[in-house]
Amino acid sequence: MKVLSKSSEYGLRALLYMVTRSGEQEYVSIREMSEELEISFHFLTKILQNLTQANMLVSYRGPSGGVAFNTPPEDILLVDVVRILEGDDFFDKCLLGLPGCGERSPCPMHEFWKGIKAALKQEFETTSLAAMGKSIQLKSLRLVP
Repeated sequence: MKVLSKSSEYGLRALLYMVTRSGEQEYVSIREMSEELEISFHFLTKILQNLTQANMLVSYRGPSGGVAFNTPPEDILLVDVVRILEGDDFFDKCLLGLPGCGERSPCPMHEFWKGIKAALKQEFETTSLAAMGKSIQLKSLRLVP
């Protein structure tokens, strides 16, 4: 089941890539990230621009440029990233995309999605990028398809 948009998927993968490389260098090359993660350079650049405009990242142009965290990864929750890339109402949206879906006018998936959505929101509100980065390193988890 696909829940997140490509922007959120790629944004989370890029940020997690940055977390796992944080000890190596402050700025991470967007070109390098796009190649390593197999994400279109132009699409990744747009996603990272959104995160930079939200002050989560800072960018630097030039030969040693790229993006770096403006906020410590320990202070960035998964929900923060999703809200920037999906919108504030992400956890209120209908799984089928029907406007006005709710208790008064539910879609066929409403009851099913309500419980899953609440559990997903809880996990996203309590998990930081730093914690995910530690899991990646400890368990040798992958970020590449």
